[in-house]
Amino acid sequence: MIVPASNEADYIADCLNAVFASDAVPGGAEVVVVANGCRDRTADVARGLSAQAAQAGWRLTVLDLPQGGKPGALNAGDAVATGDMRAYLDADVIVSAPLFAQLVQALSVDEVRYASGTAIIPRAKSWVTRLYARFWQRLPFAQATAPGYGLFAVNAAGRRRWGAFPTIISDDTFVRLQFSPAERVQVSATYLWPMIEGFSALARVRRRQDAGVREIAGQWPELLEREGKARLTPGRIVGLALSDPPGFAVYSAVSLAVRSGRSAGWTRGR
Repeated sequence: MIVPASNEADYIADCLNAVFASDAVPGGAEVVVVANGCRDRTADVARGLSAQAAQAGWRLTVLDLPQGGKPGALNAGDAVATGDMRAYLDADVIVSAPLFAQLVQALSVDEVRYASGTAIIPRAKSWVTRLYARFWQRLPFAQATAPGYGLFAVNAAGRRRWGAFPTIISDDTFVRLQFSPAERVQVSATYLWPMIEGFSALARVRRRQDAGVREIAGQWPELLEREGKARLTPGRIVGLALSDPPGFAVYSAVSLAVRSGRSAGWTRGR
């Protein structure tokens, strides 16, 4: 498993401790933390968990790269990882104990496979994010099989679908669209994926996400044909709006703010 981490000192310990509390997987497991461009103690905090990793049967490697950038961190982690199966985990995600064992089982087939768990968005502190998250989780993308935000995994045959991670905004979308909907599997085990707090932050992240999709559409237009999510028809929009007027109002306001601003490049999703 590869965990890119940039200035995640406040989150990486909780993330890794949850990983080390996972149910055992056949053959053991490894985690490669790639601290990249950090101005805090992310790498030191991760290294400080070596004893916990060993006790839980995990091989822990911590890389400390001077330069930032998630694609570079993913490639650096891939270069030293040894397992045939690869999982890619955001440093602020908290996995449940059964998750990795279920992912290994789902990926232990001869066919190409992409897999993820069932994401749960924890209760946000701000009312804006709570309403936005409630509505967002009912949209076609979030309802699709294995959307993969915060965590995705592939078997060896799946990893051969692409080479190095390109220098793009949306690495998770790029990887997911390497696979047809029939090749994606969602297991029942859960993980916690926090959503960023506040209106302006939500707009900033949405603007980055939209820019990432446009970037992929411009460079690899054929990938979008594999999306496979249900269409958001006008009738469905009306139904969603009527079922949750406050959530719809917040989501619409964020969408308007996204269209009225400019993308500032990469920004964290939390």
